[in-house]
Amino acid sequence: QVQLVESGGGLVQPGGSLRLSCAASGRTFSGYAMGWFRQAPGKEREFVAAIGWDGGSTSYADSVKGRFTMSRDNAKNMLYLQMNSLKPEDTAVYYCARAPSGTYMGPRTDGYDYWGQGTQVTVSS
Repeated sequence: QVQLVESGGGLVQPGGSLRLSCAASGRTFSGYAMGWFRQAPGKEREFVAAIGWDGGSTSYADSVKGRFTMSRDNAKNMLYLQMNSLKPEDTAVYYCARAPSGTYMGPRTDGYDYWGQGTQVTVSS
C-alpha cells in the first residue's frame, strides 16, 4: 500500500508563492514517476506537472510552465511543487499522485494509481 499526504496549501495573494509538499510512505517511492494535479470547484481534475523516477525529467501543463517547478527528494520520500507568480485561476485543491512506472509522465488521471487527499490553494486578494 502507498500513502501520499500533501501539505503546504493556504491562502496567498496574487503574485505570491507557495511550496506544496507530498510525503510518501509504504512501497518504494524512488522507482516511480509522480504527478501533481488540481481540481477547481465545478471543474474536472487537471494535470499540473509530472516528474520521472530520478527527477531528471519533468513535464508541465502550459498554464503553469515557467511559474511552477516540480522536484523530488528520493532519500526523504518527498515530492515538491514550488508555485510562483500565483494567479486567481490557480485556486484549486492540489493532489499528488503516483504513476505505476518510473517513466510515465502523462496528463491522464487514469494513468496514476495512488492519490493523496489533497491540499487547498486559494489565490485571492
